[in-house]
Amino acid sequence: MAVKQKKERKTLAAMMGEESINNALPSREIHELSISEIVVNGDQPRKHFDEQSLASLAESVKNLGIFQPIVVRKQNNKYQIVAGERRYRAALMAGLETVPVVVKNYNTEEMTEVALVENLQREGLDPIEEALAYQGLMNTYKQTQEMIAVRLGKSRSYIANMMRLLKLSASVQKDLIEGDLTVGQARPLLALRSGAQQTEAAEKIKEGELSARQAEQLVKSMMGKQSKTVKENPHDTAEVRALVDKLKLTLGSPVSIKFRNGKQVQGKIEIAFSSEDELTRLISFMESQEFAGEDETMEFRV
Repeated sequence: MAVKQKKERKTLAAMMGEESINNALPSREIHELSISEIVVNGDQPRKHFDEQSLASLAESVKNLGIFQPIVVRKQNNKYQIVAGERRYRAALMAGLETVPVVVKNYNTEEMTEVALVENLQREGLDPIEEALAYQGLMNTYKQTQEMIAVRLGKSRSYIANMMRLLKLSASVQKDLIEGDLTVGQARPLLALRSGAQQTEAAEKIKEGELSARQAEQLVKSMMGKQSKTVKENPHDTAEVRALVDKLKLTLGSPVSIKFRNGKQVQGKIEIAFSSEDELTRLISFMESQEFAGEDETMEFRV
């Protein structure tokens, strides 16, 4: 079959010239194309390729060839991959000079959708890659979650829940990408207020090998402690907040007042700085206050 294809290509080339041969080939047929004429799609949903798995595929490709053609589209003087980048990478590793392709006349939006569907069908995307792909369809092509759901055969709630994963902290997203957390384990973390809390919970989930249900219980426990801490802080008054604002204005730096639990008024004042120059400025300011002619006193009650 391959020999027959090459003869057909040569006959067409003799009639039309090598430069226009690819435009003359029907888009449904499989062609052998020089691997040097192929370029990857920079917007391909899949961003991570397992090197060990790729090496194994390359060995198979080297010994047996590529059975399923790579889908490409014509772009200027090259052919851009629509689906099959993993096979293309394996072919490069195997040292192949040509690969089987099917040429399609997809526009950019159609190409994005086909690449997404192909990866989803093969379960080749990690959760964050999948969420980013949905976000790309919405932001770039103005598709709604409902439109994406209908076209991909998913429920709208599924699309919405996957996209919410992009609100997780960077470290938790990394855990999802690397497979250290499942979507079921990570989704409860969205209820936590800060990225630091999400990261803390993720570490506990991994260390304890908690199930998705146990992860939900952990998050509820952490949220309960947060609420209790807020209720037990009787010193968060308008006068204290006014003092904090005054100190911030005077010092030109972030300031916080932290009280200890108990009946007595005890705690500490923290002044934040982000550089050596800022620390030097604060020290100079405080030293200058020692020699100030008048003392200004601010009274407040807690």
